[in-house]
Amino acid sequence: MGLFTRDKPKSDNGIMIQSERTSSFIPYNFGNDIYEKNLYDGLRFAVPVIDAALCKIVRLTGGYSVICNDGSMQEQLDRFIENVPVGISSKSLQSFTDMFLDSLITYGNAVGEIVIDDSGSQIAGLFNGNVCNLEVRNGSSPFERNFFIRNDNGSEIMLPYPERIIFSALNPPDGQIYGRSVLRGLPALSSILMRIYECIGQNYDRVGNVRYAVTYKPSGDIADRNMAKERAMQIASEWSSGMSGGSVKDFIAVGDVDIKVIGAENQLIDTNIPVRQLLEQLVSKLSIPPFLLGLNWSSTERMSSQQADILTSELEYYRRLITPVIKQVASAFLRLNGCCSEVTVVWDNINLQDEVELADARLKNAQAEEIEIRNAKNKI
Repeated sequence: MGLFTRDKPKSDNGIMIQSERTSSFIPYNFGNDIYEKNLYDGLRFAVPVIDAALCKIVRLTGGYSVICNDGSMQEQLDRFIENVPVGISSKSLQSFTDMFLDSLITYGNAVGEIVIDDSGSQIAGLFNGNVCNLEVRNGSSPFERNFFIRNDNGSEIMLPYPERIIFSALNPPDGQIYGRSVLRGLPALSSILMRIYECIGQNYDRVGNVRYAVTYKPSGDIADRNMAKERAMQIASEWSSGMSGGSVKDFIAVGDVDIKVIGAENQLIDTNIPVRQLLEQLVSKLSIPPFLLGLNWSSTERMSSQQADILTSELEYYRRLITPVIKQVASAFLRLNGCCSEVTVVWDNINLQDEVELADARLKNAQAEEIEIRNAKNKI
């Protein structure tokens, strides 16, 4: 029976972590706070650039293969990695690590579970848990971790099999267990950006859905002034009929009638500069080159190459965080099958550079090495 489940616990003794919880018993400082999680979820929903950047980080991290030192177990290990169930909708260890990494960079923490079958001899599947429902505490030693969940009635339950729990934290502060989200510090900037976009939408509502001011000015004639109210009502009726009929109509009036577009003298505020400044802050925080997000900013070819190098180093960092997760799952599978061999994670190459440039760099390095060898021989 898995520790994580989508169903509601049947009793208080059930050891489960729900994928979604709305209980008011979770205090503000309990684990990775649910309000902070909702804030980051809303941030990705409200700002498409942020969601696109995080999705690209997960995809660009790339694939991998797991090599077992015992060659006789390699085929079974490959079959397990490709077909292990993940939740109720996915399969493969790659799917599990993709969702794990997405949670890690979004919330600063990620948790998963290795679910063992009823016989206790095989891995039934993997499950990505909700970090808001988990609390991690130090054990008897500095390197021991105890995991707790909280039921709807507010009681805490210690998970009896911590070795089945997979937990990672992103950049935890000194002396703390929980990590920090990549989105930390962005809500304030994003709220300003959303306010600007909201104002732009309101301005275009006023400009696109044009409103008119029709003014009737009666002449100095006494009869004309006495009939001013009736004529104004007649003009308003004919104008409304002409504007709402769905077809083009001529408007004919007698006397001094002035028609103006409301707000025609005003100009739309230029928002390019403030919007770009805010987007620059977001992009610098997410470490994604602007051209990968569809932002057409002026960028030289050399600058784009350097940005790709920086992104490569960022992806290598995330790979180092995910590698222990992969090893933990693969090692658990091998141990349950009676194999004590170690595993090695081999990641696919990150190719963000032009193949021609890479080949030219290898050629120049080979030529430089050859020149150094010749110079060394001449000195001898």
